[in-house]
Amino acid sequence: MQRGDLTLSVEFFPPQTPEGMDKLRATRIRLASLSPAFLSCTFGAGGSTRDRTLETVLEIQGEGLVAAPHLSCIGSTRENIRAILAEYRGAGIRRIVALRGDLPSGMAEAGEFRHANELVEFIRLETGDWFHIEVAAYPEVHPQAQSARMDLDNFKRKVDAGADSAITQYFFNADAYFHFVDEARALGVTVPIVPGIMPIASFSKLARFSDACGAEIPRWLRKRLEGYGDDAPSIRAFGLDVVTELCQHLLAKGVPGLHFYTLNQAGLTMAIWQRLGLS
Repeated sequence: MQRGDLTLSVEFFPPQTPEGMDKLRATRIRLASLSPAFLSCTFGAGGSTRDRTLETVLEIQGEGLVAAPHLSCIGSTRENIRAILAEYRGAGIRRIVALRGDLPSGMAEAGEFRHANELVEFIRLETGDWFHIEVAAYPEVHPQAQSARMDLDNFKRKVDAGADSAITQYFFNADAYFHFVDEARALGVTVPIVPGIMPIASFSKLARFSDACGAEIPRWLRKRLEGYGDDAPSIRAFGLDVVTELCQHLLAKGVPGLHFYTLNQAGLTMAIWQRLGLS
């Protein structure tokens, strides 16, 4: 397969310890060899990882790579978000993943922003076209959405507010992605919608993540993974086959790119890219 205009990207979370930072640096070195378009870094609930996210993205930028920090607005004030935007702009960062985020445990008030479209609009008002703004999309419907249609309408509001492109929650059912894109296009949404990809390293972790974010593990896949028990090598090998085939199908249908949720590990993402001939 040819990379062409594909936007291939990877995602990390900011480690909590110096040892974790060292491991992430080693992971980044390996993944940088794939020449991803950008490397994104998550942002904890209510800005709980603000300093660690900033430290991580500044290191990425310093390594000559393109960093895309996540920025969540729930529990934040306009002044707080304005200060973060100024830090990122001062560091030469040109890409942001704008999210609503989760309300931190024990916090009763949502703050001055309630939805991601409000954050996107604020970023545009404050910084014009300085940032390329990514937003989230949910092919299998956001777990807190009242209906699929309301979730789709919310996605359109984010795009209308000024988003340049979108990254989806991970999925294993390609039809859900294509149906979502078709519905978004029918509403007039024209921005690229890049599928999110989750390599499978552990069934227990995958099940926990999926239960929390609303991503469906198809019954056949769940049963196959359960059948391997604690056989980690077999889970990884089977997972590689499943996710590679999913990516092949997506690429054959002309998706604009792939975004990999690495969980700060390089091996599986690199293996999939190599199988796809994209490295």
